[in-house]
Amino acid sequence: MSEQCTHTKLTLQQVPIFAHLDEKQLQCLTQLGTEIQLDAGTQIAKQGDPPDGFYIILEGVTEWTRTVDGQAAHAVNLGSGEVFAELILLLDEPYPTSGRALTPVTLYKLNPEAFWQMLEICPQVWRSILKIATQRSQLHESVTQQQAKLISLGTLSAGLAHELNNPAAAVKRNVQNLDEILQQLPALALQLHQQPLNKEQIDFLCELYKQAIATAKTCSRRDPIAQSEAEDEVTDWLGDRNVKESWKLAPTLVNAGITTEKLDEITAHITPECLSSVLRWLDATVTGSGLLYELQQSSGRIGELVKAMKEYSYMDRAPIQEVDVHEGINSTLTILKYKLKQGVSVHKEYGNLPKISAYGSQLNQVWTNLIDNAIDATGGKGQIWIKTSQEGDRVLVEIIDNGVGIAPEIQSRIFEQFFTTKEVGKGTGLGLDIVRRIIVGQHRGDIRFESKAGETKFQVRLPINLN
Repeated sequence: MSEQCTHTKLTLQQVPIFAHLDEKQLQCLTQLGTEIQLDAGTQIAKQGDPPDGFYIILEGVTEWTRTVDGQAAHAVNLGSGEVFAELILLLDEPYPTSGRALTPVTLYKLNPEAFWQMLEICPQVWRSILKIATQRSQLHESVTQQQAKLISLGTLSAGLAHELNNPAAAVKRNVQNLDEILQQLPALALQLHQQPLNKEQIDFLCELYKQAIATAKTCSRRDPIAQSEAEDEVTDWLGDRNVKESWKLAPTLVNAGITTEKLDEITAHITPECLSSVLRWLDATVTGSGLLYELQQSSGRIGELVKAMKEYSYMDRAPIQEVDVHEGINSTLTILKYKLKQGVSVHKEYGNLPKISAYGSQLNQVWTNLIDNAIDATGGKGQIWIKTSQEGDRVLVEIIDNGVGIAPEIQSRIFEQFFTTKEVGKGTGLGLDIVRRIIVGQHRGDIRFESKAGETKFQVRLPINLN
């Protein structure tokens, strides 16, 4: 036996899975593979590469990461005496992670044929290989789930930030405008108070104010041309009576229902000297009321989003709780609104469902993945139907889209653990392995699908009572 083979044999004896091999088996093992020397920093394998052999780390330390959406997540460090690539050889799947040498590394490689020969020669290694493969599978699943959750959180955070931006900006803008109005109002009120108005005229102005505020709140937006023509008429009317900055007053007055006919009625009740003061006061009060209304709408929208996010995440609640399925779906739709409003129509056909016992936040992750996939399938320009009903002691949720469908050749694989329709580093694909584990594993439910071009239907069945 050569000096190199003797060294390899002695080193392999230190590897835990080979510790119980006899002399003959070790001798055969040293003839099946080859040693590989790698410098620190060397790429060992890339995520998505096909399996090229079974590796034993004789010396050194390696690092393995999984890339999702361009971000690498640490999976595991493997050092002397440990093995890798056993799982992908058994499954005939590509590398689910990328590996590199952290230090100078010595590997012992068995090509795929030699790997199967080793298992024939050393059958007692089978149990160790299967145990390691199971542990690695669980590790990869854990990393994938954590990355999927982070990606989902990032997507939801981006959507929430997008949805919050408009009402938050509106609040800031309207507060500034309202501050300006409030600074003007005392002076305008004093000017109006100095006018020679009797009780009948004051009563008329109070009623005019109420009508103008009500009209401004409830008026629907006119056709731009009609709006412009109405403003021009009011501007001309005011200009004929020497009302200053008539072009600034006209838009507010028109939105408050003040037409030229209404202006004629106003002049019939007050003197010409009072007209400018009355209209400026009316403009300021109507504008201020409108700003308050917009503040109410914007703050209400922010409150709605915060409520939806709280319901979505089931903050401050036990892991298992009584869940309203419709509430969870609606919260998910609210969070995904920024994607839906690009051109997706959602049709809800809700049945009369009881509350179910479930892991609320995990269940909402199911709705997120299924609805998000449906949006992607339609290219953001299609139809989605969400239907619910009760089937005995279970509830049924159907999510249907009129998108491109799932290609027949991959339909049998979409629930597989490492299956993805996207390039390496571009995302988690359909995310249906996670969906299946939540539905079937955590909730003892069932998920099925039917798909063809123009219609894909996912059916989720969940028990009403989980206990």
